Order: sequence, then C-alpha cells, then structure tokens
Amino acid sequence: MNLIVNGENRPVSDDPHTISEILTLFNIEMPDMVSVQLNGTFIERKNFPSTIVKNGDEIDFLYFMGGGR
Repeated sequence: MNLIVNGENRPVSDDPHTISEILTLFNIEMPDMVSVQLNGTFIERKNFPSTIVKNGDEIDFLYFMGGGR
C-alpha cells in the first residue's frame, strides 16, 4: 500500500492501519501535539484509533506553534 505523507509517497505494509498506528510507524515526534489531516479533512484525536487509512490516502501531520508578540 502507498500513502502520501506530508507530500511524499511512502510505501507501507498492506495491513490495515489506523491513524494511531501510522503515527507510530512513521515515528512522528510529539504525537500528542500533532493534528492530522486525512484527504484534506481534519481527524479528531479521539478518532485516531478507529480511522483506517487506505491505499493512496493523503495524510498530513501538522504542528501548530504559538508565539509572537
């Protein structure tokens, strides 16, 4: 199965994977602080364990940083 992760084609095993598993598989830093978009739609954190990704899906991991004056 191939996924597009943050704009890059990334092959993964053909097993069904959830968003939670993908976070672990790709060693995403600070998984508690990341927002996830799947095919352009933000996924609620409570749904990470139940949201299955499919071949060709686009996943974006986004970190929102505060700061400024």
